[in-house]
Amino acid sequence: MAITIERATGSDAKEILEFTKAVGSETNNLSYGKEGVRSTVEQEAEYLNTVGTSEKDLFLIARENGELVGTANYSTFSKPRMAHRGEIGISVRKSMWGKGIGTMLMERLLSFAKNAAHSEIVSLEVRSDNDRAKNLYRKFGFRTIGTFNGFFKIDGEFIDFDIMEKQL
Repeated sequence: MAITIERATGSDAKEILEFTKAVGSETNNLSYGKEGVRSTVEQEAEYLNTVGTSEKDLFLIARENGELVGTANYSTFSKPRMAHRGEIGISVRKSMWGKGIGTMLMERLLSFAKNAAHSEIVSLEVRSDNDRAKNLYRKFGFRTIGTFNGFFKIDGEFIDFDIMEKQL
């Protein structure tokens, strides 16, 4: 298994949007379902080009033998009183779960957050029942600081999320 991780560019937009539809149909852990992220290719390309030159934000893609199998992003807050922290998001194709891709992406995100963005606190939200993801985050020193009851509503059912943070 040859996994490569690189910074996404605008030319990856179409493939990333198709990826979001695929992973959105595989799990209810993401903020979108089978419809994927609701952006046009042009909007996604513009976003990726902007993030691609940012010193504070990062969007990564993971590939196995050229196929997109994971994405990860780090976003800092722009308001001065919140600029010391940022948020992480990771998604991996279900067929690739348990193969270390989430670990590889998290290592790159945390390195960027600390060394490039100079963040002091990193946070994320994760489904309270997503033990696989929570174990990954704990492995990197994240701790649960609270629960947001009803963070999602899927098919009429409220889904709780844990809020986790790590100080760098």
